[in-house]
Amino acid sequence: MSQSPVSPPSSRHHVVIVGSGFGGLFAAKALAHAEVDVTVVDRTNHHLFQPLLYQVATGILSAGDVAPPTRDVLRHQRNTSVLLGDVTDVDPAARTIAVDTFGHVETLTYDSLVVAAGAQPSYFGHDEFALDAPGLKTIDDALELRGRIFGAFEMAERTDDEAARRAWLTFVVVGGGPTGVEMAGQIAELSRRSLGGNFRRIDPDDARVVLLDGGATLLHPFPKRLQRSAARVLTGLGVEIHQHVHVTHVDERGVETDAGDPALRRIDARTKFWAAGVEGAPLGRLIAERTGAETDRGGRVRVAPDCTVPGHPEIFVVGDLMDLGGLPGVAEVAMQSGRHAATTIRRRLGGDDAPRPFRYRDLGSMAAISRFNAVATVGPLKASGVVGWVMWLFVHLMFLTGFKNRVAVLFNWLVAFVGRGRPQRTITAQQVLARQALRERARDDLAHGGTAGPGYRSSPDAGGAPRP
Repeated sequence: MSQSPVSPPSSRHHVVIVGSGFGGLFAAKALAHAEVDVTVVDRTNHHLFQPLLYQVATGILSAGDVAPPTRDVLRHQRNTSVLLGDVTDVDPAARTIAVDTFGHVETLTYDSLVVAAGAQPSYFGHDEFALDAPGLKTIDDALELRGRIFGAFEMAERTDDEAARRAWLTFVVVGGGPTGVEMAGQIAELSRRSLGGNFRRIDPDDARVVLLDGGATLLHPFPKRLQRSAARVLTGLGVEIHQHVHVTHVDERGVETDAGDPALRRIDARTKFWAAGVEGAPLGRLIAERTGAETDRGGRVRVAPDCTVPGHPEIFVVGDLMDLGGLPGVAEVAMQSGRHAATTIRRRLGGDDAPRPFRYRDLGSMAAISRFNAVATVGPLKASGVVGWVMWLFVHLMFLTGFKNRVAVLFNWLVAFVGRGRPQRTITAQQVLARQALRERARDDLAHGGTAGPGYRSSPDAGGAPRP
């Protein structure tokens, strides 16, 4: 492993931003005209619009539709450079970070550090569940799930065993939050509407979609009226909703639960999706260890009211990785906290060092249940059905990065929602082999006392179809 020397000093204030998601990107854009040098560091080369990842997984959108290259997004910011790599260490005393790019380690100095590394699925101490029930936080996750979902129909078509066919046509979604609800609704629409006439030995309409949630209601943050509306729509699509049910075991062939109903204690299902919780990226615990900060149970860093790490005003933690007043891990929090960090840096450079607390403006919540049907809250306005869906469509189009991406997404939505097609259904042998190799490597890690979760979930080629 090679080691590059510490970056040479510069006459301008150097801001290093870790992460190119909503928090990192909005911080970088807010510094576009500041008298600073900005370096954006991320383990991927793209900015990811996570709220639409489930549509990549279900064949509506392509990876490029929701993940434009970070270099292209920031190409007009002459004070900003982009570095591909994984942050492996932080030295607050020296104000440096170590960045590993495929074995080449570079040490970067910073004057201000903005950490926007985001979150990953939480399996509540059961990281081994990730082997068979992936979450949905990266493009790799979405491509893997796409392979599993469409591959399940292919495997059901080829088998003569009725029990095996039922297992291939059973899809279990764990978690009744917005992501789980959206995924369950899209799998149901895919099977009931989009795949008709595509197969000769199976009827995709026979697919069973099971939504398991440990709580008493779906979409917990939403008003009860909208919760009931979402449940009615899902039930109308044929989704089985089971609440007060916790998953206790996951394997390649199904899940086990603590349900009182014996029929739910073991569900044979070859395709499982985990949306039951999230935790902070591992970098959060590293930051806390190096600075003496505290973390919550989910690994998020407890920050001061101005989003800085206590005792280290030069280090900001924003977005899903920060723990501040119970703010939710949603895109709008990341955007606003990223801008707040950038504004604070600019004020300091102008001589104003007075700390100002971050004030979050809640712009509402939305979840798309099916085509032409969504629930939305925006201020005092609460909408469902077609009105909610139009609001959802408009907001998501506006938040997408770049005109080209908006046009591409709108076209694919027309194909999928007005028509019946799913334009992005490609799964490849390369994805299958890559996923199988990663699966075996993760199992080896578990066998030798390691953990399968984070490494397996974030591996570069985790997409693919289920194996026979």
